[in-house]
Amino acid sequence: MKTKAAVVYETGKPIEIVELDLDGPRDGEVLIRYTHAGLCHSDIHIANGDLEARLPMVLGHEGAGIIEEVGPGVTRVAPGDHVVCSFIPNCGVCRWCATGQQAICDMGATILEGYLPGERFPFTGPGPEKNYGAMCMIGTFSQWATISQTSVIKVDDDLPLEKAVLVGCGVPTGWGSAVNAADVQPGETVIVSGVGGIGINAVQGARYAGAKNLIAVDPLENKREKAMELGATHAVGSIEEAADLARAMTNGNGADKAVVTAGLVTEDIITGAFDAIGKGGTVVLTGLNKLTEQNIHIPGAIMTLFKKTLKGTLFGDCNPTTDIPKILGLYQSGDIKLDELITRTYTLEQVNEGYRDLEEGKNVRGVMIHEH
Repeated sequence: MKTKAAVVYETGKPIEIVELDLDGPRDGEVLIRYTHAGLCHSDIHIANGDLEARLPMVLGHEGAGIIEEVGPGVTRVAPGDHVVCSFIPNCGVCRWCATGQQAICDMGATILEGYLPGERFPFTGPGPEKNYGAMCMIGTFSQWATISQTSVIKVDDDLPLEKAVLVGCGVPTGWGSAVNAADVQPGETVIVSGVGGIGINAVQGARYAGAKNLIAVDPLENKREKAMELGATHAVGSIEEAADLARAMTNGNGADKAVVTAGLVTEDIITGAFDAIGKGGTVVLTGLNKLTEQNIHIPGAIMTLFKKTLKGTLFGDCNPTTDIPKILGLYQSGDIKLDELITRTYTLEQVNEGYRDLEEGKNVRGVMIHEH
């Protein structure tokens, strides 16, 4: 079948809308009709070259839609099911899945290569390289896609997919960074550094977990206002201001937890967060930079003497098969806001405009609506 998709051919160049051929589902695979996709920062990291991926690649790693067809051996979903895609697949049987760490499932090792298990490329198209990869094995900036059943989570039919789509990456990554990785406790002082699509949900997670003082950091006023709307007690423009506030609130100690969710994490951001936490404090590093970028340089003696912790997290330490339904349940109960996150919607043809808006800080979250 044919499908229209947003493809990156060369880093630093505009994303192109092209028609591709799509092979149907084979063993363990499903055909999905995407209804919505989230414009998340990691896709523009691919387009800009901050993350090295195999090209050409169909972008998009947040997606929601309806299962149209299933291949042999598929047991997780059936035709007609409404699903949210997880940007991290979960096989259920590797060491990491078996120990409750689905976020680092072994299948995730090839998500920047873009092929399905067996190095299979369902997307083919024009150009010298006929095989097109799919971002995180799902390529949600396509009208249709053939993907692994390990990437889909069935959701209730009455959930609005234009909101549920956000729970494929940004919401659990941010929420889990605070609730799981930082283990925010009631009464703690927490800093969230960077209030984009992930950071705003770290704010929601820290609020839900009971943070007493919740300081959001972002240079943009609209982001600070959104953080205050969704649970922050304070919002400032720099990590230095946040550190001063945290020390003033804690008799000079500093923050208990700092979650770093900036779109492009630099050494200054990490150092600032490390300096802002006090004795026994924890910095959770969620944001990305180039894989070869050396952006951590902190005093080991201070880490030892003040018993500070610096740790990384992927997908907020969430397990997609359980945490995606859990978070959607919290949305249904009003404990997590999704509607309020969406600043603007776009069509597939407006993908470059959507990412310009993201890079210029106009959006907290943008959502693509697919037309069929």
